[in-house]
Amino acid sequence: MENEFIYPIFYIFTGAALLATVALFTRQALLIAYILLGVLLGPSGLKWVGDPDVLRQFSDFGIIFLLFLLGLNLPLQNLFRMLRETTLVTLVSSALFGLAAYFVTKLTGFSYIESLVVGVSMMFSSTIIGLKLLPTTILHHQRTGEIVISVLLMQDIIAIFSMLFINAAGTGGGVSLEEAGWILVSLPACVLAAFAVERTILSKAMRRFNRIHEYLFLSAIGWCLACAVVTDMMGLSLEVGAFIGGITLATSPIARFIAENLKPLRDFFLILFFFSLGASIDLHLLQQVLWPALFLAVAMLILKPLILCVLLGRVGDGKQRAMEVGMRLGQASEFSLLVSYMALSTELITESAAYLIQGATVITFIVSSYIIVLRYPTPIAVSDELRRD
Repeated sequence: MENEFIYPIFYIFTGAALLATVALFTRQALLIAYILLGVLLGPSGLKWVGDPDVLRQFSDFGIIFLLFLLGLNLPLQNLFRMLRETTLVTLVSSALFGLAAYFVTKLTGFSYIESLVVGVSMMFSSTIIGLKLLPTTILHHQRTGEIVISVLLMQDIIAIFSMLFINAAGTGGGVSLEEAGWILVSLPACVLAAFAVERTILSKAMRRFNRIHEYLFLSAIGWCLACAVVTDMMGLSLEVGAFIGGITLATSPIARFIAENLKPLRDFFLILFFFSLGASIDLHLLQQVLWPALFLAVAMLILKPLILCVLLGRVGDGKQRAMEVGMRLGQASEFSLLVSYMALSTELITESAAYLIQGATVITFIVSSYIIVLRYPTPIAVSDELRRD
């Protein structure tokens, strides 16, 4: 009898290996191969994987580990400095992205509320693409990596508040001052509590048993998931908690060891994420909004790099660096998909509007990934000259 989990995993990773081989021979981006595999094997294709939502829950681990590893390489003092330098750029650029997407969507015939939700969904850039396609040397040791990280982190904070408002609007209520105040208070409280536990308990245990690598590996995963679950229970998000867990360990002498050993686990779940993204696409419904989705995607692919380039240039970054950051962050986000799901589940938007967001997001993922892989240094570049890790 076919196992409901083992067989889909076999299809996914065997298919991913085959398509990845073809992609590398034809000089294509691997992320695109995973998305196309999801379309091929998912409900709209061969139906070999009939319930991608189950795999999506597992693939969320990839995002969690990605942000945990990011925090591991980012001491708290560096984080504060980076956010201070780019907060204004992030706020202004996000507002301009949202306004542009709102007007583009309104022109294609959607309602005021639906256009507003689409505008909110387009305010953010992809954490996975932005960080996955940055070489380690750029990510942790160069100004370009610092800007990308700080912009994405600030966008994540904006996304949390945005989803809070969308959820309240969809259920017919309003966002109280108490709810907004709770988030503002709980975030620093979680950071302080995590540092306290790490300093008094976790770091001491890790130092005592640092020769047992299996123990360090298990402790790191347990700490990452514990922080994620606690922040999720407090009304923040799993991703924010994972990042907090990472920055608390960033000054530990074993941070580099943990980071290197968790990379394969992160990559395993990220493949599931991109596969489930492709599998969730309903080709029949997508056809109904294909032209508006293309229109919106093209607008974002042009405007996002341009706006970021101009704003970063105004604050003193060189034109070449500003353009590279703009291109690396020139797509929609995983949060765009979450916004569309939340707004649809609360009946704030129709299925057509939800598929408009999802279609435009996937298109920007594909095009942006191609641009980055073919033009800038990445760990998966098809050119030996641009391949960096």
